[in-house]
Amino acid sequence: MTDTEKIAALLFPEVNKTPADLEAQYPPRALPEGARVTRFSPSPTGYLHIGGLFGALADYMTAKQSGGLVYLRIEDTDKKREVKGGVEAILDGLTGFGITFDEGVTKDGEAGAYGPYTQSERVEIYRIVAKDLVRRGLAYPCFCTEEALSALRAQQEADGAPFFGYYGQYAKCRDLSDEEIEEKLRAGKPYVLRFRSTGDMDRRIRIEDLARGKLEMPENVIDEVLLKSDGVPTYHFAHVCDDHYMRTTHVIRGEEWLPSLPKHIALFSACGFRAPKYAHTPQIMKLDEETGGKRKISKRKDPEAAVQYFAKAGYPAESVLEYLLTLLNSNFEDWRRANPDAPLTAFPFNLKKLSVSGALFDAAKLRDVSKTCISRMSGQAVYDATRSWAKANDPDFAARLEADREKALGMLSLDRGGKKPRKDLAAFSEVQPYFSYMYDDLFAPDYTLPGHIAPADAAAVLERYLEVWSPDDDNPAWFEKVKSICAPLGFAAEMRDWKAAPGDYKGSVSDVSTVIRIAATGRQNTPDLCAILKLLGETSVRARLSAAAAHYRGA
Repeated sequence: MTDTEKIAALLFPEVNKTPADLEAQYPPRALPEGARVTRFSPSPTGYLHIGGLFGALADYMTAKQSGGLVYLRIEDTDKKREVKGGVEAILDGLTGFGITFDEGVTKDGEAGAYGPYTQSERVEIYRIVAKDLVRRGLAYPCFCTEEALSALRAQQEADGAPFFGYYGQYAKCRDLSDEEIEEKLRAGKPYVLRFRSTGDMDRRIRIEDLARGKLEMPENVIDEVLLKSDGVPTYHFAHVCDDHYMRTTHVIRGEEWLPSLPKHIALFSACGFRAPKYAHTPQIMKLDEETGGKRKISKRKDPEAAVQYFAKAGYPAESVLEYLLTLLNSNFEDWRRANPDAPLTAFPFNLKKLSVSGALFDAAKLRDVSKTCISRMSGQAVYDATRSWAKANDPDFAARLEADREKALGMLSLDRGGKKPRKDLAAFSEVQPYFSYMYDDLFAPDYTLPGHIAPADAAAVLERYLEVWSPDDDNPAWFEKVKSICAPLGFAAEMRDWKAAPGDYKGSVSDVSTVIRIAATGRQNTPDLCAILKLLGETSVRARLSAAAAHYRGA
């Protein structure tokens, strides 16, 4: 019979602490009853993925809804995949979308009493727990080489084993004697530490997933690696230790981790820890243009996989978060319609309402959400956000906005407020092209008229309008002047007259306004024309309308 105390001492001679010491060092948190502790735990392998923001938002909302807390843990045990600056990229991405943490890794180090919050700095904790598992006969050293493991897989294929892995009769090092272990250790043979599973493939476990309801899965029988040959823990083992000693109550993670759930439950049990509650979120999918089917959004293929894409495109952070909430909770849109001005944190987020069928990324839907978000903003807020975006992405446009702040603010305040604000802008990158007509050097005339208006009539409208227009007119006075030139030119001054007998007129007062709009802006659809003409100023307006009239006369 193996002397587990002896083997534990041989494997971990420097470890003097016990799990009891860790319990004292990381006691249960003093939080109100029902408060949830969640964590966002990315690996520093590059930029923040949209799926990462999706998960972080679920963590954040779950914690805040319950009066709990959310912390940031960096899982950097896979050094081969780590990217220089990866942690900073993650922090920048999260901060840009207003996701802040109560504890964890920060740009200045760490904050909180349950750290370290970076896994590579928690090695002592893992070794303490690992030694205790060996001492209790629940873990053992495995000296199998890569060649031996390959041969083992070949044997399993030949035997028709139900699945591949290190378990049962194929766990060659599971029953090594003390003498064999000591001999291999003295010879300096490398080893990994494996979990000694007590699972039975004929038994099943029942788990309540907060998103998916009751799940039934086979027990774990794999002797999973806990510590790799360099002493670094696997994700499975580190996750169990970290979530216990950081006192995580709810683990919200992607559905790709569902197959690992039985082994995690087994590890929590073996360590004597209470397992947190789990909720497995759907992956963010996208329609594949080539196949027409759904596929996981890809870092390699899809620029929108990186959250920087949305920031660079000028989407408001709030619109991206609102869109993600529509994917997370199907009732969000109804709530937002009923509470148009409420902060996102007021939304009653519910893990039980998570979609489990796959979240399909829809760029058109994001644009609609973003247009609504921007339409709710004040002109000052749009100006500030546009200038901030332009400083980072279009310095020339930023300089233009700052050079005539009053004009830019007036431009961005057009048709804001009221029950039905315009929804023309989906991103701050669209402000300059949308309002290019407001600047003489960017103005590109387009004199295309509606088909029923003759160029000669358009010229007459502009020439007559130039005689009556004044930049001092308010909106009612402006419109009365537009109406006043209709009848002499053969247009109906009242829409009801036009609708009653359209054959009696060349067009309506609306057509007259359209001619003026086209001449002044090159567009048939703009915000309040009276306000636009005021902002353009008398010199620009008279020059543009005169040029258009001359064009139509020569057409």
